[in-house]
Amino acid sequence: MKRRAFLRTAGKGAGMAMAALAAPAVHAQASIRWRLASSFPKSLDTIFGSAELFAKFVRDATGGKFEISVHAAGELVPAFGVADAVQNGTVECAQTAPYYFYGKDEAFSFDCAIPFGLNARQQAAWMFDGNGMRLMREFYRNYNIVNFVMGNTGAQMGGWYRKEIKSLDDLKGLKMRISNLAGVIMSRLGVIPQTIPGGEAYTALEKGTIDALEWVGPYDDERLGFNKVARYYYYPAWWEGGAQLALYINSKSWDALPSEYKAIIEAAATHAHVVMQARYDARNPAALKRLVASGTILRPMPRPIMEAAYKTAEAVYAELAAKNPNWKKIWDDWSRFRSDQVLWFRVAEREFDNFMSAQKL
Repeated sequence: MKRRAFLRTAGKGAGMAMAALAAPAVHAQASIRWRLASSFPKSLDTIFGSAELFAKFVRDATGGKFEISVHAAGELVPAFGVADAVQNGTVECAQTAPYYFYGKDEAFSFDCAIPFGLNARQQAAWMFDGNGMRLMREFYRNYNIVNFVMGNTGAQMGGWYRKEIKSLDDLKGLKMRISNLAGVIMSRLGVIPQTIPGGEAYTALEKGTIDALEWVGPYDDERLGFNKVARYYYYPAWWEGGAQLALYINSKSWDALPSEYKAIIEAAATHAHVVMQARYDARNPAALKRLVASGTILRPMPRPIMEAAYKTAEAVYAELAAKNPNWKKIWDDWSRFRSDQVLWFRVAEREFDNFMSAQKL
């Protein structure tokens, strides 16, 4: 009897020991608390929501050991101040659109979108399987930042306008919320670009501070109410064929993480990336229907404007390659990748999409 009791006790003890050894390593890690500063308002459940999704994944995967509090634009730092905040260690991480920091170096834009650039799938291909991540990581070392892909809006709309845009002449003197490389190109076409955070764009258009604005697409634009203060809605945004968002992490904070937490961060960012793009693709169609039903006038961007913008963009890129070594290094690889992607999509994707678009579904 005593022998059987001993064997039962010993077996139980051995099982507990094996369970402890098999438990995920994260349970042995110390608790960590980070703050994430977003460039976006809480009202955008697609973009800001993806940062919350990321933080939840990290928390759940670590059993609550790794908590990341998510803060909207302006709560900790201004919308366009998140890169400095991460670089300086004011916050451990941030969620942003990298092209916001075009003024620091034009090469930031490659981590997001440049006019007549890659669509969402092509951008993901360059980052995950091309040289994109390697080149951007090298670039970000200058800013004490480790970057991760964390979302994409897909192809965006060409914006909201108070008046109809029929030709290049209609752009002259137009005050438009548009910035970065798109703003540079538009300015050469006569537009007066304005850099305004998304959360402030509605008020600027309503008050007449600007005549037009671009944001993302039907779902977000409807939530922000742009259709209430402008009538004409143009497509596509030739400046954003697939705008990619990024997770910025302070390099010292990143280096201090155990390897298990680093793996979880990468998985969480990729999960948020996939879900964000899926939400846009799922929600934009119904939102566009509602906008048109409410009186929005949908118009394609006039071809002469797109052709002039493309010609201008290529000239701007050549100028940047001649004066900015960071731009040239990335541009040389990126532009070759774009050429191959356009060739492939021309063969397969375009013909399929064009056929399906012509069907009465």
